[in-house]
Amino acid sequence: MTVTIPECKRDFLTPCHSYLYENLLTKWSLKGINKANGMSAECLDQNWQLKPMGRVRLLSQCRQLYTFSHAYLETKDPEWLTLIKPLYKFIVNNYLFNENGIERWRFSLNDKLSPLDNTSDAYALAFVLLSFSFYFNATKDKTALELMKKTDDFLVQHMSAESGGFYESYPIDKTQQRRQNPHMHLLEGYIAAFNATQEACYRTQIISLLELAEAHFYDEKSRSLLEFFELDWQADKNDGQITEPGHHFEWVWLLHQAYKIHPKKSYLTMATNLWEKACQYGFDPKGGIYNQIDAKTGKPLDTSKRIWPITEFLKAACVQVESNQDQAQTIHTGLNFTFNHYLKVDGRWNEYLDGENNPIDANLSGTTSYHIFLGLTEVINWMQRNP
Repeated sequence: MTVTIPECKRDFLTPCHSYLYENLLTKWSLKGINKANGMSAECLDQNWQLKPMGRVRLLSQCRQLYTFSHAYLETKDPEWLTLIKPLYKFIVNNYLFNENGIERWRFSLNDKLSPLDNTSDAYALAFVLLSFSFYFNATKDKTALELMKKTDDFLVQHMSAESGGFYESYPIDKTQQRRQNPHMHLLEGYIAAFNATQEACYRTQIISLLELAEAHFYDEKSRSLLEFFELDWQADKNDGQITEPGHHFEWVWLLHQAYKIHPKKSYLTMATNLWEKACQYGFDPKGGIYNQIDAKTGKPLDTSKRIWPITEFLKAACVQVESNQDQAQTIHTGLNFTFNHYLKVDGRWNEYLDGENNPIDANLSGTTSYHIFLGLTEVINWMQRNP
């Protein structure tokens, strides 16, 4: 029997909202945010206790800043506004530094909050752009806009690669394997930056990153998004046929967001092909989404199932499925598996499932709630748009 939109809303609108705001965000704000200095925990254990990891990454801080800033924009709850201001200040005061006249962001601090790794990481810089865009939207603090532009300038001036895109990190190491993943998140960051500012420079970066994706990341023959590359963007000799269904879904959602800014039909064609390939080969018959499959054969390469791919599937379903009725069925099925196997009623979650859908023991990473929040928020907004 096909699930209707009202039935989908009846079954999951309240659980999605309750899980996010009454449980996940409330618990993390109480247990994972240091009220003395504003920082977020890198990791908590399954008892909501601090789990020192030896490092506190810029990435984890920015993902939490994004999540709580977006939560404020969705709810206007002053609790989240009170939380994000000290967190933003902690990020700026502890990760931004000047070296030889170049201002840039360090990768991590140690557990005592001293500098640990001064590498500037493209993946992390993407989340500076994303989180500061949402922080500005929430607070109208113009220092966030200034730092976004400085981040963009640093990427362009110091991390641009001759063959296109950006190097993985600075100082530059040309022996590093090149990946699509940082570029995907840079696309996400630049979309947020453009939406927050309407600045043409960010739109230019969006178009450039999509040209790179169409030329190198996307393999039209196999309808796959390749992950790993050589310096010149040729598929990596060893890992070149690895593809991740979760990233297919992530790109589907981003391509639809990019289309609103630069309406090029090929973006939607790519989104459709990535959606169909991931739906055809990415799902375990037992439920859940494989971590990795082979681009050519579609055979699973890694049959464990992390939580983030199914949250990306939910996002993609909200924009990709053509009819509202089909969306209701697709979203209902995805939410059913997510709530039955990943999400716990008190705001915790299972990070991994094995091939039999049994939870694998894992901590609560400070980077994961970004995926959960955006996936469920897209679903909530879809439900509220559709009667």
